[in-house]
Amino acid sequence: MILTSSDQSVPIYTLDRDPVFKGKLFSMVRFDGTLTHQSELLAPHRKDYYMLVFARRGDSRHWVDMTPYVTKDNTFYIFSPNQLTVKEEPKPMWGTALAFTSEFLALQESTALGNLPLIRNPQNAHELRLSADDVLFTEDILAKIQAEYIRPGEWQQRLVTAYLTVLLTYLSRLYTEQFANEPFSVDKLLLKKYQALIDEHFRELHQVSEYASLLNVSAGYLSEVVKAQSGRPAITHIHARLVLEARRMLFHTQHALKEIAFELGFSDASYFSRFFKRETDLSPAEYRAATREMYQ
Repeated sequence: MILTSSDQSVPIYTLDRDPVFKGKLFSMVRFDGTLTHQSELLAPHRKDYYMLVFARRGDSRHWVDMTPYVTKDNTFYIFSPNQLTVKEEPKPMWGTALAFTSEFLALQESTALGNLPLIRNPQNAHELRLSADDVLFTEDILAKIQAEYIRPGEWQQRLVTAYLTVLLTYLSRLYTEQFANEPFSVDKLLLKKYQALIDEHFRELHQVSEYASLLNVSAGYLSEVVKAQSGRPAITHIHARLVLEARRMLFHTQHALKEIAFELGFSDASYFSRFFKRETDLSPAEYRAATREMYQ
């Protein structure tokens, strides 16, 4: 599926329709001299999922948020959702790519993965340098993830998540060492502050104007900056966070729809149901049944 934002021609690619990954929530691909993502050449786009790439070898050129990069050997690359990306030239690459959605993070037994520096990416960083020891560790964990990923069974999801947690935690330590003191633009800072406030207040604050007040800016200015930096209207960030939490509660708890609606700040269950259906194309009951079947 390709979604197009209302006032831009830049498409947003979803994981379930990606020709390389072909997964709904999580996917993994190894590259051995592969020409990756050929269909995206010279096509500006955004992805609505996280993509993490360990480049063992390669020298292709790509752009992220209008900054050019040439792929370096033994480097870990971070692609966060909604970054503007362009792949410029087809060159072979050796390495491994992981892709997963915000929903995948929310459905884990611990939601702490979503709070790791590598995932939050407050510096809007892209390249993570690896030492020789870092490369050995990364390759070992990626091999373990790969072994479980291709081995279906009742323990697959738990083991993949466990190894992924170790990898992302390790790389988050490297992230803080390399990027903690680097400055970034005022507009990017405003977007990150907005997203952090949503995480803190999404249960009680559902309007952009309420967050603008907390940030001491006008609602119009906040909306303009958020749209320019993320490619999505400011209100969709609030809606996406509500849907993410609703999905987590539907999957992990036995709470009735009324209880979930109340906890998320909706006035009644029917309004919440209409909201969830509009955002996901599934009713809460349909989503609960589908995800539990998927993870059995």
